[in-house]
Amino acid sequence: MVSGEFVITLAEQGIYTVLIITGPLLILALVVGLVVSIFQATTQIQEQTLAFIPKIVAVLVGLVFFGPWMLTKMIEFTSNLFQNLNQFVG
Repeated sequence: MVSGEFVITLAEQGIYTVLIITGPLLILALVVGLVVSIFQATTQIQEQTLAFIPKIVAVLVGLVFFGPWMLTKMIEFTSNLFQNLNQFVG
């Protein structure tokens, strides 16, 4: 029998995994966006595409560098989920 506490723990692990996986890319996009905003404020260039293109490029570069680590974390979580599948079914 699956208890409510067990479901909450499983959901907590899933959310934690999502936050750990997406964290580096979100921080990278935040830093690049801040740098571009400061650049735009100092040069008074108000081009809208200037704010998005560097962030997209930075996230793609981040995916290249962090991708293997992110994939490893996702596989670990999924493997743990499948190994304990017999506890979920009851």
